[in-house]
Amino acid sequence: MEIRDEEWLVRATEETADGLAVHVQGLGELVRDTTATFYQSLEETMTPLDPAQARVVPDDSPRYRTARLWLESTLRKTAVPLAEQSLSVATRGLADALGYQQSAVRKALDPENLRPRILLADAVGLGKTLEIGMILAELIRRGRGERILVVTPRHVLEQMQHELWTRFALPFVRLDTAGIQRVRQKLPATRNPFTYYRRAIISIDTLKSDRYVASLRKQRWDAVVIDESHNLSNADTLNNRLARLLARTTEALILASATPHNGKAESFAELIRMLDPVAVPPSGELDRDEIRRLVVRRHRHSPEVASAVGADWAERREPNNILIPASPAESAVASELENTWLWPGKGGSPYSGVRGTFFPWTLAKAFLSSPAALQETINGRIDRVTEDPAVPSDRAEVELRALRHLGSLNERALRTPSAKYARLVAYLKEIGVGASSATRAVVFAERLETLYWLHRNLPGDLGLPQGAVDLMHGGLTDSDQQDIVERFKQERSAVRVLVTGDVASEGVNLHAQCHELIHYDIPWSLIRIEQRNGRIDRYGQKHPPQITALLLDPASERFAGDVRVLAKLIEKEDEAHAALGDVASLMGRYDVKGEEEEIRAVLSGAKQLDDVVRPVAEVAAGTDVAALFAQLFDTPEQGDEPAPAPQVVPDADSLYDDEVSYLEEALREAFIDPTAPPSRGGVGWRRDEAFGTVELTPPPDLVQRLDVLPQSYLADRKVTERLVLATTTARGKDRLAAALRDDKGTSWPDAHYLSPLHPVLDWAADRALAALGRNEVFAVRGAVEAPTVLLLGTLTNRRGQVVSTAWLTTQFPISDDSSFALVTPHDSSIDALRTIGWTVPRANPGAVAATERLQPLIGPAVHQAAAYLEKTVFEAASRDAQQRVERWRRKLDAWDGQTAVLIRRSEAAASRERLDEERQLTEAMAPARQLVRPLLVVVPDTEGEHR
Repeated sequence: MEIRDEEWLVRATEETADGLAVHVQGLGELVRDTTATFYQSLEETMTPLDPAQARVVPDDSPRYRTARLWLESTLRKTAVPLAEQSLSVATRGLADALGYQQSAVRKALDPENLRPRILLADAVGLGKTLEIGMILAELIRRGRGERILVVTPRHVLEQMQHELWTRFALPFVRLDTAGIQRVRQKLPATRNPFTYYRRAIISIDTLKSDRYVASLRKQRWDAVVIDESHNLSNADTLNNRLARLLARTTEALILASATPHNGKAESFAELIRMLDPVAVPPSGELDRDEIRRLVVRRHRHSPEVASAVGADWAERREPNNILIPASPAESAVASELENTWLWPGKGGSPYSGVRGTFFPWTLAKAFLSSPAALQETINGRIDRVTEDPAVPSDRAEVELRALRHLGSLNERALRTPSAKYARLVAYLKEIGVGASSATRAVVFAERLETLYWLHRNLPGDLGLPQGAVDLMHGGLTDSDQQDIVERFKQERSAVRVLVTGDVASEGVNLHAQCHELIHYDIPWSLIRIEQRNGRIDRYGQKHPPQITALLLDPASERFAGDVRVLAKLIEKEDEAHAALGDVASLMGRYDVKGEEEEIRAVLSGAKQLDDVVRPVAEVAAGTDVAALFAQLFDTPEQGDEPAPAPQVVPDADSLYDDEVSYLEEALREAFIDPTAPPSRGGVGWRRDEAFGTVELTPPPDLVQRLDVLPQSYLADRKVTERLVLATTTARGKDRLAAALRDDKGTSWPDAHYLSPLHPVLDWAADRALAALGRNEVFAVRGAVEAPTVLLLGTLTNRRGQVVSTAWLTTQFPISDDSSFALVTPHDSSIDALRTIGWTVPRANPGAVAATERLQPLIGPAVHQAAAYLEKTVFEAASRDAQQRVERWRRKLDAWDGQTAVLIRRSEAAASRERLDEERQLTEAMAPARQLVRPLLVVVPDTEGEHR
């Protein structure tokens, strides 16, 4: 298309409220590598180039290299149709071919759903990030992933960015603290940052602020991913406000959470409504079929998973609960807590608060963590009681006296060796942690003072340098947290022990070099225990994970009983992990604080543990949301066989044997001698087939495409100076693993895998597409009996998305009669190319002569092919698409008919607005226009010419 005197490649068109929008990429010298959107209503001239008027030009390049590159690039730039169910690129990255992950991708792309929307609710460790990457890769290949926003907790920003780039070659800018600062330096204060970056990863804590919400309201996304989405269901939170906004401004929505519900049907319904506003009837009742359609849920021992993971996910060992007799000083503290604070005699508790027994149990929990944590709790309480005028002076004095006495006992415990700490040191040495060993362990504790205490003392007692014990907690910046996780992944890093709070219990992968996890204190929550354990017990763990809990056992009989209760929590988590993959349903509170309240009631004697923690069988047989999940997803019927892994046939529609062959040909076309250094007009191209790598010096327009990646990565690996690419999956995986072993201190690989969506290939395709002038088509020779035109037909909807593609050849058997043509449809591009003898390179004896005699064939070929497609292929495709749209319309009408149950007018108005939006989407998905383009004019081989 010609706009503003420049030529543009039309990537998509879309009917909008402002008229026809045309999304383009520049082809001319001045606009090359520029993307833009033009609105027909605003442009004086927007001239579409008529394919029927295409000018025939000869290709005189060696072996028809120019035409082959142009044709291959057209293939790559043509979106896969929306209804295509086979996977085209998701299986060609560095993710292992796991059937259960591929089935999640297929479910997300189900053509029966007008929009790709799904809740990935797989249990901890199954690889939801990889499923996200596979879905996004397929959306991009289908022309549905130009603008993508990924929202995660801040401590996993880099991890998400790393996985999407290294596994699927999807470059995202990371808008953490440093990334946002870069944006502020580049953009004017009035510029919307979300118009500058097409694909970004940002933390939910940053994005939910009013400052960014205002910018988001003006944006539309092709796809939005929200990780840890269980934090969205409360309708009164900023998280929920953000999620509802994003759900309405994106076509594709991917929610991910290992704990997808909180036991309340209304909260779970809120998540489902974000995916599909009419999936939940106005009455709020959950529909099992709708949940099955929108939710994916498996766990480690689901047949589909267990049959696939094999040795790549070692089974965890039995929980290792270590009971540690308390020292005399620690037992004295326990006795004081028991007799004065927890179960006081006739005199009652000295606690002056108004919340009954809450604070005494805070003391108990701090004691079970460490003497340092207890001392901090005592000191903090003394300060508050002293400064609070609302506490009567007589009650304040009683409590202060008791606190000081408890503090004095605890100071003795601080001055004497801690039994639990001594056992931790001994255990770490037993498993091999030491200066001359590579063994690593992650130690979890709840209290910050405990973390500081461990961090100060462990290096000396283990004979390690200070840097060998790292500390991570929620008070650190997002960049600092990411750096700590990165160090722990590195094989050559000096870190041997990671001491961390529960900030690392969600989303962080710590299994690369570690299979030992120690609960220094046991959370009073099954959810928290499961989250912690999932950091090392996950897919990719080659060694059986060992979960160890250290349990301080005071001489006090009553306190000893409490310790046994906490030990049972570890065992209950292990049982639920194997049977359900979901521990939250055992207690039914679905949040950490709620579970802590229940355990506190058990410890105080108000409840029995068996009344608070339900058996697994009871959960599965119940009627609540947890039972619904167990019945729908988790519990196979007796005798069921494991689901076989689906067979995936790699995309064979290519003129080249592999990605690197295409890239090399593109470089030879674009540069006179690509092996020459840049100073002499080349890119320093080097190919080492033995090692499976290639190298080049990226030109400025390629460097620009890589600029969104971490600056530290680009600098450390010198990517913009010398780009090294792995050309086989084996080499790609090898370099990815090697990045965890080398001395660079980064998990970003030195050689990046050349997968089909890699920016370097997109760059090469854009250069090849610029080889032809405005509305030209190459004339070449092939295995045909008469002049033949190869054509590509596309059917698109009003959003510019490809509904169907068709490949045809139009042959003109009578050389002087262009009105008579034989139109032949083909099953695929390769079938069409085989027909003209173009599946392998052909010798080019010279440019086809007298191309003007071929010019009259173009118009009839286009018109007759268009007429054929309209009556056959596109008619059937359009009918099929219309039927899906009509089913969706009926669904909307049915939902509309139930809105009478909405009593409040505000609810009815909001529902009506959502329904109108859905109707507009439905109309936009209907087929709208078809286009037929000539790709090649093929004349018969002359006598004596051979391939």
